[in-house]
Amino acid sequence: MGVVLLLSAKSTKELEINYTNICANCAQLREDSSNFDKECTCSVPFYLLEKMEGNVYMYYKLYGFHQNLYRYVLSRSNSQLLGKDIWDVKDCSPFQMSHNNTPIIPCGAIANSIFNDTITLSYNLNSSIHIKVPMLKSGLAWLTDKYVKFQNPRTSDLASVFAGSAKPLHWTKPIYELDTDDPGNNGFVNEDFIVWMRTAAFPTFKKLYRRLKRVDYFAEGLPAGNYNFHISYNFPVTMFHGEKSVVLSTLTWIGGGGIFLGLTYTVTGALTLLASFAILTIHLMLKRTKKSFL
Repeated sequence: MGVVLLLSAKSTKELEINYTNICANCAQLREDSSNFDKECTCSVPFYLLEKMEGNVYMYYKLYGFHQNLYRYVLSRSNSQLLGKDIWDVKDCSPFQMSHNNTPIIPCGAIANSIFNDTITLSYNLNSSIHIKVPMLKSGLAWLTDKYVKFQNPRTSDLASVFAGSAKPLHWTKPIYELDTDDPGNNGFVNEDFIVWMRTAAFPTFKKLYRRLKRVDYFAEGLPAGNYNFHISYNFPVTMFHGEKSVVLSTLTWIGGGGIFLGLTYTVTGALTLLASFAILTIHLMLKRTKKSFL
């Protein structure tokens, strides 16, 4: 890639790189579903003008992906995800069975459409030394999701429990191979899977993907300098006129850099207050009218 993006973290503490067009060759390849098994990677270099101090979080962000559609939200099996009845696929239409009539685990439209790009970050210490930025894949999901809503069947051999099932149509590996290096992050309790399964309310959303492991060169955060995002491009977006980005963000004393949620709560609170005053005014007027008739 010959493009170098210059990015600053002065005020918002959030940096976003939209790689839909930067990785245009991969985007075009993914438009044809028959190419699902063909690997496509791209690299996005950028220069961080200022140090990002403290804890740094990596998100993926999607534009134009509607996770809030009624049929989409209902297309899942909660008893399956709890590890109680992994063969329960009755509520997962249209992703219940594979082409050979084998139950799909995990079933449903949400699981089938999981975000499956792989994103790594490297730091160019100098022209010859490139360091892979250490990232954590744990601590991403809500605790109630990780330990209450998603559970594996009680066994030490997930592969044998899921034997006889089919993986979702758009997955490259079965549920019991999501993280074979860490049993606490495999199967239904895999945090990338859990984060995706918590559906977003709006068509533009971001989800936590990784956390910076603060060691060595990165003990205080991300230093200023040259970086590269290395992306294994799998998730198609151009077919529905969507886009996707990778976001680096830190936390301030009032939380993350995004202001959307804060604005939503502020507007909702203001409208609720106005509605309360309107109802109170109507009540007082009716009360006064009633007294005038007595």
